[in-house]
Amino acid sequence: MSPAPKDGVAIAPEPAAVPLIEARRLTRVLPGTVPVTLVRDIDLTIRAGEFVAITGPSGSGKSSLLYLLGLLDLPSQGEVLIEGEATHLLSERRRAAIRLSTLGFVFQFHFLLPEFSITDNVMIPMRKLGRLPAREMRERAQGILADLGLGDHLQKRPDQLSGGQRQRVAVARALANEPPAILADEPTGSLDSKSSDQVFEILRALVDDHGKTVIAVTHDLDMAARMDRRLHLVDGMLADP
Repeated sequence: MSPAPKDGVAIAPEPAAVPLIEARRLTRVLPGTVPVTLVRDIDLTIRAGEFVAITGPSGSGKSSLLYLLGLLDLPSQGEVLIEGEATHLLSERRRAAIRLSTLGFVFQFHFLLPEFSITDNVMIPMRKLGRLPAREMRERAQGILADLGLGDHLQKRPDQLSGGQRQRVAVARALANEPPAILADEPTGSLDSKSSDQVFEILRALVDDHGKTVIAVTHDLDMAARMDRRLHLVDGMLADP
């Protein structure tokens, strides 16, 4: 129903916000003598400010779906749209630019460069994007690390930190370019329960306090239950949890 006219003039409804990430009939098949379907015919919409869990049994396609949504892999069929822009026909250079500016990644194993300080690790995405001068990059990296409770460790290397601290550095690196979306693949899978809770609370705060969208693959159903929405995969397809 259209809004009631005001002073004889009809008021047009506000257009719906464009989804941050959208998948349309998304399918990924590994070619081979016996092709393997990782993800099959998935439609989904993820909007700004959502905290979304991706769950499912081992081998169900959870990480494959996350990598497709994060433009780390290309679909065999279907498409992924980022802020309304179809990405499957873009050049790799353009997809890389979208990843750098729009998507931040956190993996189960932090993949920090061991020879660099944690400040330099967080600066890497900023260097690749090239928006800021070097001094501002360093100040921003150190500010993010301080916000995550690592202000006393800025010049330490990753091997001088605990597992939970290293994963907080990985979150800081994901936030380096101020992306609207953070994609996390089992971000607490290699951590003890205390460190897992700390990382979860950081992700929760990114959504609640900073308006980020967080999409996290997890095998931890208790953690998934604390998120806002759950996508459950079975044999590469969305299913009821």
